[in-house]
Amino acid sequence: MIAAPGRPLYQLTPDELERADRRYPKWASMCLQRRLGLPGLNAILVTPEQTGAVIDAAVEALATAAGTTSLMLRSDGGHETNRYYRGGNTFPLHQLPPRMVSLLAQDRAVILLEPTNRYTNQLSALLRLDRPRPGQPGQFTIEALGPGYDVGDLTRGGIPPQVIVRADGVDWTHYDPPWWSDLHLSTDRSQPSEQIRRERRLGRLADHLADTGQLGQDATRSDRCAAATRWLHQHGYLHLWQRHDLVTSIAGQIRRWFDDAFMIGVLHPQRRWTCLAAATSNLGARRWIYWDVVDGAHKYRITRSAA
Repeated sequence: MIAAPGRPLYQLTPDELERADRRYPKWASMCLQRRLGLPGLNAILVTPEQTGAVIDAAVEALATAAGTTSLMLRSDGGHETNRYYRGGNTFPLHQLPPRMVSLLAQDRAVILLEPTNRYTNQLSALLRLDRPRPGQPGQFTIEALGPGYDVGDLTRGGIPPQVIVRADGVDWTHYDPPWWSDLHLSTDRSQPSEQIRRERRLGRLADHLADTGQLGQDATRSDRCAAATRWLHQHGYLHLWQRHDLVTSIAGQIRRWFDDAFMIGVLHPQRRWTCLAAATSNLGARRWIYWDVVDGAHKYRITRSAA
């Protein structure tokens, strides 16, 4: 029996988590994280074959469990194309059903999550586990952005990380955490690089703000970025224009991140993985969460040419 939609993630039994619907990798990885004890957001799944009353019931069930009047909207389509719906925005409850119906009609599952504030993230990181093939040494890589950004900027926003930490020769079948001397750290905080990041971030935020009705659709990219800049300043979200000691913040998390990554690699259901990526965020108030785990070989529908 597949874990039934209509019940929040935190209410699913260990047996239900283990039998998560693997047609939807985001949801399945969220269930895996829950089984492993990794912190995450409470969520609920609605699949395309479930419409009508199930939609309203899912919204009500998660809103009640989370004690909130708004929820975050994501979707899951299995193997994705490069043009899949970019979710992660938060909407009042009454605005969710029509958006859910539209996504379900595209044969996409809907994932609702408890809301977060994407403007107050303190640190966003992508943890990558790479190896040529099972049993061979690989790499552990951390790509990170500081306050003012969110993890979507790393995973699909085209914004280069401010800090990269890499450890080579990692055996993902034998626990042996890297020493400090094994870590290779690089940073790119130059003024031109920060300006490029800031402009790309503002462009993404303009899209998010327009989608949630907080910002109008301005004609040109520069107009949209300027409007997003004004909105951020009006609401006191000034992190993009401030300097932060990002390296120190990352250094305090490396060991824990490696331990989490190793556990994910050992227990991931796709035993022959060659590239996994786990996205994590510090939402503020010392609350760390994981979003999902992506198997790089199965993220997109890609046709590989013959060698």
